[in-house]
Amino acid sequence: MSVDPKKWGVIYNPKAGTRKVKKRWKEIKQFMDAQGVSYDYVQSEGFGSVERLAGILANNGYQTIVVVGGDGALNDAINGIMNSEAPNKEKIAIGIIPNGIGNDFAKYWDIGMDYKKAVKCIIDHRTRRVDVGYCTYYDGEKHHKRYFLNAVNIGFGARIVKVTDGTKRFWGVKFLSYVAAFFLLFFERNLYRMHLKINGEHIRGRIMTVCVGNSTGYGQTPSAVPYNGWLDVSVIYRPELLQTMRGLWLLVQGRILNHKLVKGYRTKKVKVFRARNAAIDLDGRILPKHFPIEIGILPEKTNIIIPR
Repeated sequence: MSVDPKKWGVIYNPKAGTRKVKKRWKEIKQFMDAQGVSYDYVQSEGFGSVERLAGILANNGYQTIVVVGGDGALNDAINGIMNSEAPNKEKIAIGIIPNGIGNDFAKYWDIGMDYKKAVKCIIDHRTRRVDVGYCTYYDGEKHHKRYFLNAVNIGFGARIVKVTDGTKRFWGVKFLSYVAAFFLLFFERNLYRMHLKINGEHIRGRIMTVCVGNSTGYGQTPSAVPYNGWLDVSVIYRPELLQTMRGLWLLVQGRILNHKLVKGYRTKKVKVFRARNAAIDLDGRILPKHFPIEIGILPEKTNIIIPR
């Protein structure tokens, strides 16, 4: 199948939020129509479908693939594109129209929640080559590779994602589920026995959370830059309650690396030999736990459409 290279392939992810989010999609579609945008759109139908649809669009020759969703949908899309058989998949331009509450990667590029500005940004079509992170593991039968744009969390950060996924059915609103999960786990502050290797240094001990960021990682890797060919790593040891409160304040201020119980690294590769009982997530997607895992970086591997 050959399509007009200027035509967008749009993926709308209704699972990203509530009725308000669905209403927002209707408004986005009407605005694209008013702007004369040429596009085909598909709607995801459950977990894993965004990845499948992105792969189909890439294989069918779409040069611009637009994701209407949050970090999780964007993660699915980059995996679909990277795993596609499209001969020019590294040249495909990815546009983002933020939807829902988890839009950390879009925030890095100053793509706000104003869908009109986001659509005009994609029409303007200014692209930037960016790095793509990867995570590999072996499940006993097959080697797997998953890609990410924002960050990998191991421990507390991933546990919040896991509990949020479990409680959002009860609360019905993802934001309330996220807040509820945070407070449920805040006083728990579990430690996990981990063994990591970063820049040749073996790190062993009881650690609360690790963030490996290609981008800001929701504030945990505030100095990470998704186009310098490096990963930033924050290793956070167990703080006391008052230290936790100060850590949250520094996190909000973008200065978490100033906390005395946070150790930062910059590297090309991280090997995780063990993280006992710890959850793992890539951009909000829970990863099956199969150790060891290797986290690395592919420099300037894809195109993102960004504002001027």
